[in-house]
Amino acid sequence: MLKHVAVSPHRARADSVSLASSASCCSLGSLEHRHDSVTDLSHRTTTIKVYARRLRPDIEYKTLSVTWGTRAREVVATLLGKFRMRHRDPRLFYLSMEVRVRAAGLRTTLVLDDDARPAALQACHPKGYSKFSLEIRPGGLVKIYDSALMSSSQYKCILTSEQTTADELLAILLHCYDSNEGVERFSLYEVNPAQEQERKLHPDDLPLQVQRAWAPGSACHFRVRRNPRAPPLPPRALPPPDDVSEEDDEPSRALSALSLEADGEKRRYHPVYQYPSISYCKETKNDYLYI
Repeated sequence: MLKHVAVSPHRARADSVSLASSASCCSLGSLEHRHDSVTDLSHRTTTIKVYARRLRPDIEYKTLSVTWGTRAREVVATLLGKFRMRHRDPRLFYLSMEVRVRAAGLRTTLVLDDDARPAALQACHPKGYSKFSLEIRPGGLVKIYDSALMSSSQYKCILTSEQTTADELLAILLHCYDSNEGVERFSLYEVNPAQEQERKLHPDDLPLQVQRAWAPGSACHFRVRRNPRAPPLPPRALPPPDDVSEEDDEPSRALSALSLEADGEKRRYHPVYQYPSISYCKETKNDYLYI
């Protein structure tokens, strides 16, 4: 058994150095082995069944292939993507886990945190004794005037959660229009027409809580504006120009139709009909058509 040895700051002992080095090597080796084992477990793949009637009434459940390191918020985002509901607020949904105790005949429902790992929790219980469900958090409807994103649109009403930030709300709007522009190019403003004032929201502000602070019957609203100092869009990649071969002095004959003939294993295009030839007069720069 190793004992702690106090070393004087004025001198160093050889045995104390060897004890410290051996102990550190043992601890580092065990930590590295433990880290490798945890990494291997996080990459293991399994399946979970998520009941998603809250998402759509005609959906009973969806079976997903996840790893042990997949978090609950990633499962929610995967479900929204599979059902083409990227315009829905992902913070509005969360996972719950129902655990059944066979001996006592009890059922316990646990609310999973966004960083919880459903696959690892499922492995802690016998097969068939745990059930995941997609639940919805309390939220509210936010009306946003978004003509800066789409000129033909006047406004959008989005059901959002209390913890959704201004930047996350802008990202949802960009998903609605399948826009490739980044969130940093736009800002959300709180507009008060009665006082002719507007305030730019911070990216981490919570629009739903800001809206609840308005007076009843107020004409305040949210509006999306493009940032004047936003970085310019990257130039579009133009297709490479086609190689133009040098034309002969006499143009080739035009083909009015092509037929595909099979010649053994080879196929070639064969002209069906040909226009009369067109000759070119170099002296007068005129075209003559011989019929």
